[in-house]
Amino acid sequence: QVQLVESGGGLVQAGGSLRLSCAVSGSISSITAMGWYRQAPGKQRELVAPISGGNTNHTDSAKGRFTISRDNAKNTMYLQMNSLKPEDTAVYYCNAVSFRPGWGAVDYWGQGTQVTVSS
Repeated sequence: QVQLVESGGGLVQAGGSLRLSCAVSGSISSITAMGWYRQAPGKQRELVAPISGGNTNHTDSAKGRFTISRDNAKNTMYLQMNSLKPEDTAVYYCNAVSFRPGWGAVDYWGQGTQVTVSS
């Protein structure tokens, strides 16, 4: 089992920055890929940025403004968000993919953290 807890969301003005954190615990050694997703009201959940080894389908709007990183010593993944726009407003989710012998790839999700960008 893998547990993911996001934090760092909040309200920020357009053009500002936020850094989201994802604390990882559990069977960390089983994780094969990680990434950040977001979901706005009425829209599908979309990949924002992946860690190497995972999905590389970056969101066009976020690409170039958002940077994903991971600190293995702290068991934490980060999403640095710069030049935020109102359309970045969404619930942001931490995702981890692990290999399970009986099931193959299994997705784990955090509870989400709200990011609101005001115009």
